[in-house]
Amino acid sequence: MTSQTHSLLACSVLATLLSGCAVGPDYVRPQAATATQFKELKGWKQAHPRDNLLSGNWWEIFKDAQLNKLEAQVATANQSIAQAEAQYHQAQHLVQSAQSAYFPTANVSAVANRFRAASGQSVAVRGVKNLFGIVGTVAWEPDIWGSVRRQVESNTGNAQASAATLQALRLSIQATLAEDYFQLRALDAQAALLEETVAAYQKTLGITQNRYAVGVVAKTDVLQAQTQLESVRAQAIDVGVQRAALEHAIAVLIGKTPAEFSLAVAPLATTPPKIPVSLPSELLERRPDIASAERKIASANAQIGVAKAAFFPTLNLAASNGYQSNTLSTAFAAAGRYWALGPAGAALTLLDGGAKQAQYKQAFDGFDASVAFYKQTVLTGFAEVEDNLAALRILESEAEVQDRAVSAARQALTMTNNQYQAGTISYLNVMAAQAAALNNQQTAVKILGERLTASVLLVKALGGGWNVAMLPTPAEAGGVVKWTDILPYPVN
Repeated sequence: MTSQTHSLLACSVLATLLSGCAVGPDYVRPQAATATQFKELKGWKQAHPRDNLLSGNWWEIFKDAQLNKLEAQVATANQSIAQAEAQYHQAQHLVQSAQSAYFPTANVSAVANRFRAASGQSVAVRGVKNLFGIVGTVAWEPDIWGSVRRQVESNTGNAQASAATLQALRLSIQATLAEDYFQLRALDAQAALLEETVAAYQKTLGITQNRYAVGVVAKTDVLQAQTQLESVRAQAIDVGVQRAALEHAIAVLIGKTPAEFSLAVAPLATTPPKIPVSLPSELLERRPDIASAERKIASANAQIGVAKAAFFPTLNLAASNGYQSNTLSTAFAAAGRYWALGPAGAALTLLDGGAKQAQYKQAFDGFDASVAFYKQTVLTGFAEVEDNLAALRILESEAEVQDRAVSAARQALTMTNNQYQAGTISYLNVMAAQAAALNNQQTAVKILGERLTASVLLVKALGGGWNVAMLPTPAEAGGVVKWTDILPYPVN
């Protein structure tokens, strides 16, 4: 046959090897439980679900400038996010590592040997001899059964899952920061309320002391007024302890030590916003933790193909070309050149004590576990949405009732103070009215803080404006491969 015929035959064989089948099941996304409507959406007050859809900067719906500044620092300074970003890049490089198996490996080696053969052998050459040589070797294992392709597919799924996990962590930290911030502002409101109460109680104490001085009331009334005043002062101090802990937590979330960060006291002026709620079926596309769990299934599915390919024979091809001489000056002379095609070999494991069978079954077990985890993540996601929908709806009704209770308690306190000063009732009635007014006002502040926290958690449960289209594509999951990456020495 002519050289052209040999070339065509070689190309045909190569194409056949490269187009080998990929064993193992092709991935099909499993079905997960869903519903046509959220149960707790009944009575939910929103104009249109599509209005004001959440964006990536979801916290801006609260219209709090200080919160916006703090959230902007999370992406650049939070160390947990930095760790997750590094893990995502690590996953990308694992994809590149798997892709490298598509290509042959090339090695070059040089040898210098000085020896003296045994003189008792008939083939021995007298005297001391030198041998110099250099050889280049190319080896390749064709991906006949798709083991490499399945491994690349598996690593790509893991990289995409890592990207979704990064987003889920980012969303979680952003939500935690918003929760801590609103809890801190609720404490500021509690502190302001207690300060007002202390001022009012001091005024009441002064009136009681004056009445005692002229003999209108007993000493017990003064002592009771002092007790109530100091009790409220103690509550105000305790609020400071809780506020300090939240301020320290916020500092860590934005990548600072507590000593570097302080947050000035400010009133709780934020009201819970109206949050757009999409259809339950869309939740699967909007939560990054669900997307991460789904991508892990795809990775586990590809591992079944990797394990199955191990049952089939492997083919190894090699070629070498080099020079050899007994003198260094003629090491690259044409006469010293040699080449070799091979060794080419195929290998098939006939008996391994059941190791491959165990790995194959293990791959199926891993797939089943990933599916179960995915379905559980979906159920958890639906439950979180329902929980916070119910919380917001119920807390809104509770806030309306509580506001009426606060108004009534204030009116009752005013009337009780007037009656006490007129001498028609005892100081015990004043204490009861003061305690009722303070407790109802504190409850109102607590409810507002809970409503803001539930709003944050609902945004988080809905995915925070993320959607599955933001996942890296398979090409992006493999990262950017630079020409320096194939160099035989490390380049950062």
